[in-house]
Amino acid sequence: MDRAPAAESKQAKAAPSRRTSRSLFKIYLERPELAALVLLVIFIAMFQIRSQGSFLSVENLRGVLGLLPEVGMIGVGVTILMICGEFDLSVGSVFALAPMLMTILLNDGVSFWLAVPISLSAACLIGLINGLVTLRFGIPSFITTLGMMFMARSVTVVISGGFPPMIPDDAPAWIFTKFIGPASIFRLSFIWFLVVAMLASWLMASSNLGNWIKATGGHLEAAISMGIPTWRVKVFCFMLCAVLAGLAGIMQVLRLGSPLPSIGQGLELQAIAAAVIGGAALTGGIGTVLGAIVGALLIRVIDNGLIMTQVDANWFMFAIGFLTILAVIGNTWLRRMARKIKVSS
Repeated sequence: MDRAPAAESKQAKAAPSRRTSRSLFKIYLERPELAALVLLVIFIAMFQIRSQGSFLSVENLRGVLGLLPEVGMIGVGVTILMICGEFDLSVGSVFALAPMLMTILLNDGVSFWLAVPISLSAACLIGLINGLVTLRFGIPSFITTLGMMFMARSVTVVISGGFPPMIPDDAPAWIFTKFIGPASIFRLSFIWFLVVAMLASWLMASSNLGNWIKATGGHLEAAISMGIPTWRVKVFCFMLCAVLAGLAGIMQVLRLGSPLPSIGQGLELQAIAAAVIGGAALTGGIGTVLGAIVGALLIRVIDNGLIMTQVDANWFMFAIGFLTILAVIGNTWLRRMARKIKVSS
């Protein structure tokens, strides 16, 4: 006779835990970047302890945050494109081509304020070609942009003439490279990056275009039936991704003083890794700009932390690859569990 009350008591105790699980999964579905944020905090704490407190020093933070805009800006563009359901493997080559073109124009006497827009227009044209070829011929964007990756890199080498040109001394590189803020911890490029990130966040969270991007990547057929111009949405995302890659390359070259034809190699894979680690779905429709930033920052923290803790830097690529696989597995499992809980409730 006492079994029924005991069973009811167990069910009553289990109910709060089920509600907690549902709440956590609901939060995850709404903010997929939180898992990467937790991982970022763990790595920072670990590197801070292992480096005996020097990881969070002003000098080291200046180096980490000084390089973040160049990876983060590409990560933002790639994430938005992935949310739309496409990929771009050519961003590393565009990262090299845009500043090479800018430098050549500067050395030919073209004004800096004209050379930069021309270079970004060339990057935009590459994004336009990627989008039109992918959509017009029904080619997977992976293949289209893989071909463009080789083509853009080849053009970069050819126009360089084999000898990297130097940035003229009168070029206003300070608009990206000058240190500002408390203890001069930030470069101006970081401010540019913040402006781009805020605009991109507003685009994805508060505009019709952002809703169209998520709908196009989440369910293409439904988006078409709703009257969303999916072709134009996808082409826009390709162009935005290429322009941000070109701007990131210009930032790096103005910091270094000369455009090397080889810069940006491997950045396309780091950008995709940052997007995935930040919670973006490979199938499209899911992801946030904040997640891309957290993913890019996590990559920079790992890169710098391995050096600060005197670990062989060759483990960096292993760590990024491992985290990418782990993020895909974890995100897939969490979304599957969240859907089950949503259905059962």
